[in-house]
Amino acid sequence: MIKYWQRIKLENELIYLFLNSRISQIAFVIAALSILSAIFAPLLSPTDPYDLATFDILDSFLPPSFSDGGDPRYFIGTDDQGRDLFSSILYGTRLSLMVGLFSVIFAAVVGTSLGIVAGYVGGKFDSVIMRIADVQLSLPAILTALLVDGIARGILPREQHEDLLLVVLTIAIGLSLWVNFARTARASTFVERNKEYVQAAEIMGLHPIRIMAVAILPNIMGPLLVIGTVDLAVAILLEATLSFLGVGVPPNQPSLGTLIRIGTEYIFSGEWWIVVFPSMMLIVLIISINILGDFARTVLNPRLR
Repeated sequence: MIKYWQRIKLENELIYLFLNSRISQIAFVIAALSILSAIFAPLLSPTDPYDLATFDILDSFLPPSFSDGGDPRYFIGTDDQGRDLFSSILYGTRLSLMVGLFSVIFAAVVGTSLGIVAGYVGGKFDSVIMRIADVQLSLPAILTALLVDGIARGILPREQHEDLLLVVLTIAIGLSLWVNFARTARASTFVERNKEYVQAAEIMGLHPIRIMAVAILPNIMGPLLVIGTVDLAVAILLEATLSFLGVGVPPNQPSLGTLIRIGTEYIFSGEWWIVVFPSMMLIVLIISINILGDFARTVLNPRLR
């Protein structure tokens, strides 16, 4: 009953703080519109950028319809292959969000599992996991993702590279982000394992795995959700960076990073719209998600208010 009223109080406080934070409301609307437009991209986009029959190479490099020489069919112009840039951005946002979301889920599962076990068991296992985490923290996330991606490409048969590219990319980004989840879960588990409800579960003879999964995990979800929100923006940016470097998604599946890479090749020849609009979409999406992550962190940590 006490936990129920505490949850009701937290929900009311969350609503109150959200209604009094204009920037959080704007960020929520932008993030929600971006996510919904990505989900319903097949319904909103005028053409399918994956279907070769829907675009013509003769329509390449058309400027936005509101500028000189623009075509009314293409509101923000076309790219180097004649694809409608608006449709490509919708599908690219969809792909970037999908890779980012699954990467964060993978990182959360791996990091949280290792962190809880390290915090609950302690000893040599805890020391080994934390030393691995310390080593990875000394490396930039982009280098870790590139390393994992390169190793996977070397191990997998060449004919399977295209089929498993998205899976490899998701795992590579996830393995570069698990450390924050592990360290937070470990620190929170250290606090929870000495509380009465955990000791009571141990006295009752419950299996340690059940104690960690049923008793400890629900009580440390708050900080982990904040990390997941912030790391979602990081994962999207990592995917865009890898695609920009040419080791991300396949060229025939345009993500925001791929569109930006294509646009930089033609920016000095006057086709500015190919790089400007995907870049604006990426910046707006990342900033809005980061603002929501900061808001969640402020709500769950009273010391930051």
